[in-house]
Amino acid sequence: MDIQLSDQEREMINKVAAAAQELEMESYLVGGFVRDKLLNRPTKDADIVTIGDGIELAKAVAAKCVPAPQVNYFKNFGTAHIHTAGFDVEFVGARKESYQRNSRKPQVSPGTLEDDQNRRDFTINAMAISLNKQGYGRLVDPFNGQQHLEEKIIITPLEPDQTFSDDPLRMLRAIRFATQLNFTIAPETLASITRNKDRIRIISQERITDELNKIIRAPKPSIGFDLLYKTGLLRIIFPKMVELAGAEFKEGIGHKDNFYHTLQVLDNISAASDDLWLRWAAILHDIAKPATKRFEEGTGWTFHGHEVVGGRMVPKIFAQFKLPQHEKMRFVKKLVELHLRPISLSKEDITDSAIRRLLFDAGEDFDALMLLCEADITSKNKKKVQRFLDNFKLVRERCKEVEEKDQIRNWQPPIDGIEIMQLFNLPPSKPVGILKDALKDAILDGEIPNTREAGLEFLKKKAMELGVQS
Repeated sequence: MDIQLSDQEREMINKVAAAAQELEMESYLVGGFVRDKLLNRPTKDADIVTIGDGIELAKAVAAKCVPAPQVNYFKNFGTAHIHTAGFDVEFVGARKESYQRNSRKPQVSPGTLEDDQNRRDFTINAMAISLNKQGYGRLVDPFNGQQHLEEKIIITPLEPDQTFSDDPLRMLRAIRFATQLNFTIAPETLASITRNKDRIRIISQERITDELNKIIRAPKPSIGFDLLYKTGLLRIIFPKMVELAGAEFKEGIGHKDNFYHTLQVLDNISAASDDLWLRWAAILHDIAKPATKRFEEGTGWTFHGHEVVGGRMVPKIFAQFKLPQHEKMRFVKKLVELHLRPISLSKEDITDSAIRRLLFDAGEDFDALMLLCEADITSKNKKKVQRFLDNFKLVRERCKEVEEKDQIRNWQPPIDGIEIMQLFNLPPSKPVGILKDALKDAILDGEIPNTREAGLEFLKKKAMELGVQS
């Protein structure tokens, strides 16, 4: 097989072939490595199938490496893994599988290469390259996977209903591969996903989220979300997103389809950044529009407060998807809550006070927020898009000017809550919070300079108004 290998890959493959020949085991490169090499995509790992004991072969290969890598193996599954020269290699004995209706965990028994290829999810993942002395480098392609690569088609090796019923995660994998590779899912395969969509309920949330994140990380994630929506899978795994779909008309006035608007924003942000969490912010920036939608006479459709309600929804959605609840979630929540602020600043005369507040609230995430706002412009009117972009450019310039002057990003007031308690002999209490917030507002609004001396003078006056004695 004429494929391009790096020196590390060639060295690794030669060691596998040599070890397999010494053990008199048939062995083959299979799956994603073969697919990606034929597509000239970069690879970081390889799967080896052997007609025999995969763990034994892994140990023999590790013994040929200097230094010898650790062999991690799972005896119950007959699989092993080594990491060598920056490369991950998985070993497994060829097997055949049978499934129970209520589980994606198969009953496994030893099998032939043909059995192993039959159990693969898609034809493009069922190709194998021989590492045997007889026929070394020969492509074993019983399902025309190479042809399907050329035709850019995702299709199952066997009858698709059986493939997806056996392991419903393959439905998400089909959509993920179509998204990552910009391939088309064959009509009969796509129809089968729609028929079998409810089987996805037996899959763990962690597995679903992993596939969803891979779709989100793709160059054009909208491909995957559109397929998830049209097959009905999205309604099961992310119903809140489906609620965005459709445009409602009343008195001849309609609003845009917020589902497809969201997909456009997601694609726009993906063209500008590969940050997964910024992409999640794009997905969730309008998530509360269905909950806040109202029709007002003389105004039309409104979504007042959708940024606030959406921010409150973010932790629940992250919990549902078992996504991290730490700073990544807080980053997405912040961007959802703030995504309208730069837009409002672009429509009016910008005061230094408003700029300072935006810089303070956005902090280190200001640039990410501006990327999201720019991605949120999805009008087909090019002049309108350019007008918004020009306005955002002005916002950026004013923010830069104010930041250079006032250093507001990650700013902390010159006098904190603990010192306020000491100054006025107060226990932790409501007056402390009032004084702290008043000081912050006074500085951000430009009433007083951002200095300790001005802060102390302001606090004394404010404390007297509250009846607090120093």
